[in-house]
Amino acid sequence: MLCNISIFALKYFSYMYYIFVVNGRSDKAFILSEVRKQIADVKISYEIYSTTGEGDATRYVRIYCDFHPEDEVCFVACGGTGTLSEVVNGVVGSKNKRVALMAYGAGNNFTLTFPGRNFRSLKDIVNGETVQSDVIKCNNDYSINVINLGFDSMAAHYGAQYILDGKDKPYLRGTVRSILTNRFNNYRIVVDGERLTRGTTMFCTIANACYYGQNYKCAPDAKIDDGIMNVGVTRSTSLLAFLLMYRHFAIGEHVHNKFCRRRMKFREAKHVDISSKSIIYLCVDGEIVASRHFVIDIIEKAVTLQLPALTK
Repeated sequence: MLCNISIFALKYFSYMYYIFVVNGRSDKAFILSEVRKQIADVKISYEIYSTTGEGDATRYVRIYCDFHPEDEVCFVACGGTGTLSEVVNGVVGSKNKRVALMAYGAGNNFTLTFPGRNFRSLKDIVNGETVQSDVIKCNNDYSINVINLGFDSMAAHYGAQYILDGKDKPYLRGTVRSILTNRFNNYRIVVDGERLTRGTTMFCTIANACYYGQNYKCAPDAKIDDGIMNVGVTRSTSLLAFLLMYRHFAIGEHVHNKFCRRRMKFREAKHVDISSKSIIYLCVDGEIVASRHFVIDIIEKAVTLQLPALTK
């Protein structure tokens, strides 16, 4: 009884209550163990929730926020950018809520936007600082990192199919297949009233932060709190031209490279409209969403992020 009273007191009278939303996939079991180990070294009031499948983190966080509208809570996404995105989708529109990330993903792309911070240290997160982050609204979903479509989103789509089929190296297979077959896409992309596409498009990125995919620096000038999206549209090219552009794109040099700029358009945007006569497989923070029409807007300062303290 005394223990229950203590937990109640911590939850409702401490400055911040932490809820660890842990990727519950069987191959990610190590995350829960690591999180518990770090919790033992800090003095916080907390609970842990392990997700049960795709979309579960969003459902859980949204319901919690609806039932506890005034509580000051920091939801700690324990996983990769996908887990972070699901937590963000649950928090948007709620008061007194923060989002933090303990990064255990394959690429941890979002963390690269914040050099000098240890996203695997709970102590640094608890002693860190808060910033207001924009999010991108895409139809009924929200992105805190990057939205992309074209050959790279199709590579992710094919890769997911190969996983279901039990193929080895699924994403490598998906990438090769998409490079060979999905460089010529018929999209109508309109950015703040200006149509950017004439002819076919190889790919497009719409960024709130800097990195996506396998740590590609698609938007080196992006900032999470500037109230704009950084849009890059690449027209269809030959395979050789694509390979020549690749190394510049990977490290963020494409925005200043003359060879790349002749094949790309860059805009800062508040609103993007994308449509096609055929189904578009669009990638929202790593998750595939399918539709023929996407309406995309920037929502300023929609989420409070709790970043790890800067390391010396």
